[in-house]
Amino acid sequence: MQLSTAQYDERLTAPRSWWGIAALIGLACALMLLPLGTLPLLAGLVGGTALAVLAVSSYGSARVRVVNGALAAGDARIPVAALGEPEILDADEALAWRTHKADTRAFMLMRSYVRTAVRIEVTDPADPTPYVYVSTRTPQALVSALNAARSV
Repeated sequence: MQLSTAQYDERLTAPRSWWGIAALIGLACALMLLPLGTLPLLAGLVGGTALAVLAVSSYGSARVRVVNGALAAGDARIPVAALGEPEILDADEALAWRTHKADTRAFMLMRSYVRTAVRIEVTDPADPTPYVYVSTRTPQALVSALNAARSV
């Protein structure tokens, strides 16, 4: 059994302010149930906070990895051999590719709170996906890992 060695591994976690918003949602749920008594108030606080934290946690659990010759972005696994040259996108270009330059056929793992990204053309002629857009806080490291995986 061969162990996989990740050349690049990043978790796109939600910003800290979102956790504060989750706590405020729990508080709002508690206040809505205040007229019903103390027990419903506590149930609203615990239940509302738990649901909001679960939502923030699941949205912020996306991972970007380059492992075993493949780019794993969210649920997708794309062999590096099927990808072209990666392009680093600064904040302005990343915004443009998320909005008016976006192609509906593209695979996009985007998080609006991550300002930079990498765009990689898909070179496999059998794949109708024109490119892969991946939000990343360290685009240079992702590009280096993709190039290293391609040269192996």
